[in-house]
Formats: sequence, C-alpha cells, structure tokens
Amino acid sequence: MLIIGLSGTALQAHEHAQLTAPGVSGVILFSRNFQSREQVSALIDAVREVAGDDFLVCVDQEGGRVQRFREGYTRLPPLSLLGRLHDTDPSAAIERAEEHAWIMASEMRATGVDFSFAPVADLDRGSAAIGNRALHADPEVASDLVQAYVRGMHLGGMAAVLKHFPGHGSVKEDTHESSAIDPRSKDDIMRTDLRPFVAGIEARAEAVMAAHVKYTAVDDQPAGYSHVWIEEILRGELGFKGCVFGDDISMAAAGSAGGIAARVHANLDAGCDLVLACFPEAVPEAIAAVKGRRPSPMERIAPLRGEIASTWEGLVDNPQRDRFIKRVTALES
Repeated sequence: MLIIGLSGTALQAHEHAQLTAPGVSGVILFSRNFQSREQVSALIDAVREVAGDDFLVCVDQEGGRVQRFREGYTRLPPLSLLGRLHDTDPSAAIERAEEHAWIMASEMRATGVDFSFAPVADLDRGSAAIGNRALHADPEVASDLVQAYVRGMHLGGMAAVLKHFPGHGSVKEDTHESSAIDPRSKDDIMRTDLRPFVAGIEARAEAVMAAHVKYTAVDDQPAGYSHVWIEEILRGELGFKGCVFGDDISMAAAGSAGGIAARVHANLDAGCDLVLACFPEAVPEAIAAVKGRRPSPMERIAPLRGEIASTWEGLVDNPQRDRFIKRVTALES
C-alpha cells in the first residue's frame, strides 16, 4: 500500500525494517539517493537483498527539470519540446516521443529501476507546478504524444504512469507549496484536461497518479482523496482497471486531510492502491497507518514490475540507442 522514500545514498540500518514492514510495496528514489550509476545500482541491489526481487523501485525521470539521475545518463529534454516539434512536424514529434521514452525506460531498466512516474499527461496551460513538463496545451496534440510516450516506455520494458489525474495543467497553484482549486465543471475538464489521460488509458498505461487538486464542481476533496474521481469516474466511467497512486502525502496540498495517518487513510479509502510517502520523516507514521488494512490487489501492482532488461554494457553497445539519443537531444539545440 506504500511506496516510501529513503534517506541517502546507502541503505541505513533502520530502513531494513521499513522495507519489510507490512504494507510497504516499494521505494521511490530521488536526487538525494544518487551519486553515480554504480552507486545507485548498488543501492537498488541492497534494497532487493532485504526486501526481495518483487519489491518495486521507482523514480521521477521525466527529463528537463525533473530528472533525478543525471551523471552517467542521457540528459533528456523537457517534454514541452516534443510539443513544440509537433507544431511544425507532427510525425517527427511522434517518433521523438517514442524515442525519448525508450531512452529513459531502457536506461532505468538497465539500472534496476522498475518504472518512472511518466508521462506527464497534464496540459501546458499555465500551471506553476507543470510548466514545460507538459507535452502541449492542445488536448488532441497532448493525447497523441502521450500515446507515443506510453508505447516507447513499453518498448523499453517499463510500465507507464499517467499523471496528474484528472489534470493539473490548468491550475496555476503548485500543490507542493499550497492548496489548489479548479472550479471548472466536469464537462469542461472532460473536454480538455482529461483527454490525454483517456488516450493514455487506451494505450494501456498500467497506472494513474491522482492530483492533490480540488475540483470543487465535482467533489470537495482533492482527486487523490475523492471516491468520485477514482471509483466513479476513473474506474467506472473510464473503465480503468490498473493501479492508482496517491501523490506524495508530504506535499502542502495533501494537508487538507490532516496528519500523515489521515492522509494515508484518505487516499486508500478513496480507492488508491499505492500511496507515496516520499520523505523519510513521514515513513514511520505512514507504516503505522496501514497496519491491519487489507492489501491492494496484486493484479494491479504486479504489472508495475519491470520486464527483463539489458545490462548497461549491452545497452551502451546498441547502435539504435546512439541514433535515438542523437535525435532526441537535438531537440534542445
């Protein structure tokens, strides 16, 4: 039920018990956990030695300003450059989106990471939190690129996670720092921000991450705490059968539910399968909160595990990778 954060670049003694605690399904890695490819591979090996081979390891490796692993990895352009290319050459943009995704996924899989929280399916419509992390402002363009990105991730052996459902891109406030409200009608959201998520689901994305935004015309709770958004709309109307993540419970906008335990319960009660406790100081209380709760269905979580991956040496010796990197990194020139 939980994906937890680790404190540093090596596994600490007290974290062994956290990894094996009931309800903990995986870890999420950040820049604080990274020094080099060799170091982070060793950290992942240490995690799996304690928690087992099926334990999930994930990261935010979108590209642009949200890329946790940098030295030794391809510097990925922000997704907005794919949208900019689409304005002049749609077919090339679709190809670059698939290649961007494949590079990211194959490098992470060769390192031992199961999945990245990608792609960002939000629209580029003025959000402080999203900005150039979004593919495009136009729902149709964003939908085409989201589908291409999901295809590329799958080709790289990685599950896709659409975020931040049902769309954070039209909300100016940054939920990391403050509460955020979107007063638009459900119909308006369905016609615009939600369309790339529908496209991603049609492309068989394995998971969706819910936003901490309150869409007050639909429900008075943030989407990650909302039975209406998760069970009635996402699972009911859209027919999504995969894994639903609640965004990090340490974010400012998550505080509407109360303390750490209340936030965990609010996510799970609304229908989330996995909850992110990204900051180490939140982990003990989050673990205590899930004690005695029914585990999330394994058929939703198991598809998040990475497929068989190339070794790093085999990946580097792949001429296709060289071609993809050359074309994708040229987007920033």
